[in-house]
Amino acid sequence: MPDNLRYQTNSARAHKMRFGAELRTTGTRFKLWAPNCPAVRLKLEGRSELLDLEPRREGWHRLEVPGAMAGTRYSYVLPDGREIADPASRHQPDGIEGFSEVIDPAAFAWSDAAWRGRPWEEAVIYELHVGAFSADGTFAAVIKHLDHLVALGVTAIQLLPLAATYGAFNWGYDGVLWFAPATAYGRPEDLKALVDAAHARGLMIILDVVYNHFGATGNSLPALAPIFTKAHQSPWGEAINFDGESAAEVRELVIENAIYWLTEFNMDGLRFDAVHAMIDDSTTHILEIVAARARAARPHRHIHLIVENSENQARWLKRNNGLEPVHFNAQWNDDLHHLLHSAATGEITGYYSDFHNLGFGADKLGRALSEGFVYQGEFKEREGKPRGEPSGGLPATAFVNFMQNHDQVGNRIKGNRITELASPEAIKAMVSIYLLGPHIPMLFMGEEWAAREPFPFFSDLPLDLHEIAREGRQEELKGTPEHEDPDKPDVSEAVDPTSIATFLSAKLDWTALGKEEHSDWLAYYRTLIDLRNREIVPRLPGIGGFSSHYDVLGDNSVLVGWRLGDGSVLRLYLNLSSRAQKNVPPVLGRRVWLEGFIDETGLGPWTVLWTIDING
Repeated sequence: MPDNLRYQTNSARAHKMRFGAELRTTGTRFKLWAPNCPAVRLKLEGRSELLDLEPRREGWHRLEVPGAMAGTRYSYVLPDGREIADPASRHQPDGIEGFSEVIDPAAFAWSDAAWRGRPWEEAVIYELHVGAFSADGTFAAVIKHLDHLVALGVTAIQLLPLAATYGAFNWGYDGVLWFAPATAYGRPEDLKALVDAAHARGLMIILDVVYNHFGATGNSLPALAPIFTKAHQSPWGEAINFDGESAAEVRELVIENAIYWLTEFNMDGLRFDAVHAMIDDSTTHILEIVAARARAARPHRHIHLIVENSENQARWLKRNNGLEPVHFNAQWNDDLHHLLHSAATGEITGYYSDFHNLGFGADKLGRALSEGFVYQGEFKEREGKPRGEPSGGLPATAFVNFMQNHDQVGNRIKGNRITELASPEAIKAMVSIYLLGPHIPMLFMGEEWAAREPFPFFSDLPLDLHEIAREGRQEELKGTPEHEDPDKPDVSEAVDPTSIATFLSAKLDWTALGKEEHSDWLAYYRTLIDLRNREIVPRLPGIGGFSSHYDVLGDNSVLVGWRLGDGSVLRLYLNLSSRAQKNVPPVLGRRVWLEGFIDETGLGPWTVLWTIDING
């Protein structure tokens, strides 16, 4: 069978990449972009002879090897004798320092040929870390808990990054081999089996991807090519080169990787980490290109693209005349999280310092709920500069709202969850806000049963980097609310991110579901998500921008209304404090949910009232 025909017939499950090892009918084509190297040799496991790759134009090196089939293990040898894994390796059976393995992407027997995904409005996202989600910490172990997620009512799983990193455990944000799923979780076909099993249950899979930096250990690309640029700086040092010399190939590496996850692994979407650190002064920003190419690669599928962006740039979330995303579906809304967290916990320092003082903050709360961003170009004291862009013209579904995520839990000195910081009344108020609102909700793993396990930052590193990592982590934590509050722990009490014990402490204890305290919380979440799927989701298609309004009722208290896609009006009467709110206008519409109480005196403490008015 000709090579081009092979990939046409399996085009939905194999991406023909410019980079890496590409399996052919009678062998494998090895291809490496290494303009810094005049010569590169190929080493095949079990063979003493090194094979010379053929230098090509623009820094490419290539060689076709007959007989090198799926399962062949290989590495590249640089002019200085250094042996490296393929930067575009599909699998590293012995970790990032071992041989790469040739993979046949068309070999896996998929059963989801009819799967086309789900509309964005149906998304109820569940964020999880594969290694900490279960005792085994594997892709196969996640499959065992999929029925729990279906019964919970979620419709999408968001996996923390999977790109291969150094060592046995990592959050995932230190990836160095972008195309190789972390070996600690299983082989590539194990990840495909997870996606296939999720689709069989109606669950979407969204993958967190990191294109703003590489991990500090094991990245060989700087020896091969101008992967970084001195023109821009990022929190991790020199920024990735998206606009300098040879940037075209660097940009293509990102685009190829995004398409690779969406095609070979049949993912339903991607979450782009910290896009504000993807600095690009080109005429066309890399984010615009990767979004367009990713969607074009799967035109028959629902593909959902999410960003994390501390700059709150509404430009990436704009809609076309058909109310479809031009670039990205949505952004994580940290502004709303900070407001809810500060109100529930009383934390007013660190990055919560601009989100407390709810006398004025009630106006911020109303703005975050109705328009998305609190700061839409205004000066932000803590950052010392204006922040954000106007977002009132975006639909509510352009924002992902949450009470917890890996960052907000993990970036604490002990990695403790909200249940250790706030009262049950405050937590239930927050949950009923973000699960029943018209925005896209996201849960963090174990939240639905009030899991007690912490989720501190963890990263396996070589021994000579342990102390550097501990000191760096403590320095990073100095900007957190706990450190700036004299009544809270000092950063010296932070858990050791390099310790296996830290990683193991984060693993969920599924036996806790047998205890009444935790099963009650699970029942609460199931009830709210079921209510959302029945009452809110069917009304979201067609929701547009400039469709919301809010009124400040008093300290900590707002009334927010949204015109939904079917013309009905969803209203939220909210008192986010421990004191009653008397200044409440007449309640309009049919009651959908009441958390707390409302009577002739007004809204009780921590009260959330949702109503729907089908007459507008």
